[in-house]
Amino acid sequence: MNPLKVVITGGPSTGKTSVIDLLEKKGYFCVHELIRSMTSAEKKEGNEDEFVTNPIVSVKDPEKFNKALLDGRVGQYQNALKKNTNVVFFDRGIPDVHAYMHCFDQNYDQDFAQPNYDYRYNHILLMPPWEEIYAVDNERFETYEESLRIFDSLRSTYIKFGYDVTLIPKDSVEKRTDFILDHLNLI
Repeated sequence: MNPLKVVITGGPSTGKTSVIDLLEKKGYFCVHELIRSMTSAEKKEGNEDEFVTNPIVSVKDPEKFNKALLDGRVGQYQNALKKNTNVVFFDRGIPDVHAYMHCFDQNYDQDFAQPNYDYRYNHILLMPPWEEIYAVDNERFETYEESLRIFDSLRSTYIKFGYDVTLIPKDSVEKRTDFILDHLNLI
């Protein structure tokens, strides 16, 4: 089966997970974000005080962390294709790894970029920064100003890899979810 592959992405604290959770409650197959569990594991191994911004710059070995994150996202993609479903919603996609690396001035070579060409999505839905709902927590450390930079980096990275990007309007979780389903002709 070749399901419709939809990425819901955006900077930190833009409402992605709330929308993914509602889509899941509505019966859609959703793939959840990896980085929260990876960040928790890294914090347990190292000095928690070092985590003052995004994990990809706070971990002991950013290259190893980014490679593990990239491999994890590729694995999620491959596993999702094995599901008996017509549509898969991803909380972040493979290009997110590269967007964050670009945003935080980390370089990568063509081999590291290749999965962006090998594993393609049908739709990219981007949630804009939203200061009124912005919050930090145990795995989210970025400032609101950093979230603005991340948003720009996400948009430009997806475009660089040949995607059209659709912005999701700031609204309630229910209305954002309805916007997505309507945009994809699922309602």
